[in-house]
Amino acid sequence: MNIQFSDLIENSPNAPGVYKMYDADGNLLYVGKAKNLSNRLKQYLDISKLEPHKQVMRTLVTRVDWDITTTESDALILEQHLIKTQKPKYNIMLTDGKMYPMIALTQSEYPRLLKFRGKISQRRDVYGPYPSVTALNETIKTIQKVCRLRTCTDTFMRNRSRPCLLYQIGRCSAPCTIPQTHYGENVALARRILTGDSEPIIADLTAQMKKFALMMDFESAAECRDKIAALTQTSNRGIRQNRAHSANFDWSGAVDDLEKLLGFKIECAGVFDNSHLFGRNPVGAMITFGHDGFIKTGYRHFKLRDAARAGNDIAMMAEFVQRATERGPKLDLIIVDGGPAQWNIAHKTAPNIPVFGVTKGVVRDGDEHFIMPDGHENHDIPKDSRLFLLLRAVRDEAHRFVITYHRTVRAKQMTSSVLDEIDGIGPTRKRALLTHFGSVRAISDASLDALKHVPGLGNAAAEKIYAYFHTEVV
Repeated sequence: MNIQFSDLIENSPNAPGVYKMYDADGNLLYVGKAKNLSNRLKQYLDISKLEPHKQVMRTLVTRVDWDITTTESDALILEQHLIKTQKPKYNIMLTDGKMYPMIALTQSEYPRLLKFRGKISQRRDVYGPYPSVTALNETIKTIQKVCRLRTCTDTFMRNRSRPCLLYQIGRCSAPCTIPQTHYGENVALARRILTGDSEPIIADLTAQMKKFALMMDFESAAECRDKIAALTQTSNRGIRQNRAHSANFDWSGAVDDLEKLLGFKIECAGVFDNSHLFGRNPVGAMITFGHDGFIKTGYRHFKLRDAARAGNDIAMMAEFVQRATERGPKLDLIIVDGGPAQWNIAHKTAPNIPVFGVTKGVVRDGDEHFIMPDGHENHDIPKDSRLFLLLRAVRDEAHRFVITYHRTVRAKQMTSSVLDEIDGIGPTRKRALLTHFGSVRAISDASLDALKHVPGLGNAAAEKIYAYFHTEVV
């Protein structure tokens, strides 16, 4: 049967949901979730870019169905349910009885904050699921910093005679040994954070911070500052959705507002950001946007060519802006993430293109201000306006894009530095190992038998790899 996959997904919607792939006999082959079903299914068009098991699966697909959900989280839950109940042949995750990680608050005198996988109990208030353990751990860390709720078991708490280390570092209020007067309020605060109600809390903490500063109680002001930073970071990770990314956001109207503010037309604007880790793996990125949204064809990654500039954000920005304006798409506007120094270097590097600066401010997600093309600062753009949301969205997209690239570069360097040390492991075998296991960490944890099953590796090479990672140095 000659069926074009593109025809199967032709009418797929631009909405969150779950997609299901079937073979000619009607057997369910695979279930997946997506923030945007159409975009996700198009990733299956180029079969050469798929993982090996998905390449095989794609050749068998004769029908694709989908179920639209209200949110991406709802899609995640539905995907989990379908995988567990229908057991699609090519789903290799979530078939071992595991579930996506969730956060719970127990119902006790001093509710405990915990992460778990499993059935939801009525003795717990459950939040999630979370797409990764990393996202979940960061959220728990935020709750600990802001609300100081306990994470220990009931048995551990009952047997304490003095507070543990978490109390010493400000992440628990120690209900095990210290009388509590505000624990219930902190639990209520945690529930608000877990349901995405962070903005009013940040506003209250900002007012408290200013009050403490006027009273010269700098220690209390610093505590408020740290809580604001933790909450802002968590909000940026996705507990609260940015309205500029929603389907109802008037993107073209927001660009119109930007044109009115600046006094010229914008077909394509470029937004720049840098990333490095203490000067290592210095990279940059540019994202582009116009009246119809982000222009993905204009996106650019940059590896720093001039090593002498590594770690110097201003010098790095100069190289990346120069390279983008010389070889990239024609830009009507340059937007840089940073203050006067970043604005100045971009203006000096590309004097014929207007430069607009987006500063982070003290609270990254609340008091941003802007540097106009003539160099003066603008603090008058309303925080709830579509223009402010647009500028924040493009800044965050550039940050996301460069951070993702930086992590990729670091991972590749780590892969080369470790696997290249093993005699007889060249590019082909390295690629086979990473395709089979997915990461260097998984390779290092693999058994000898598992290594021997890697296609094209061979027993001798498998033994060398196993010995490299498991032989103790005396």
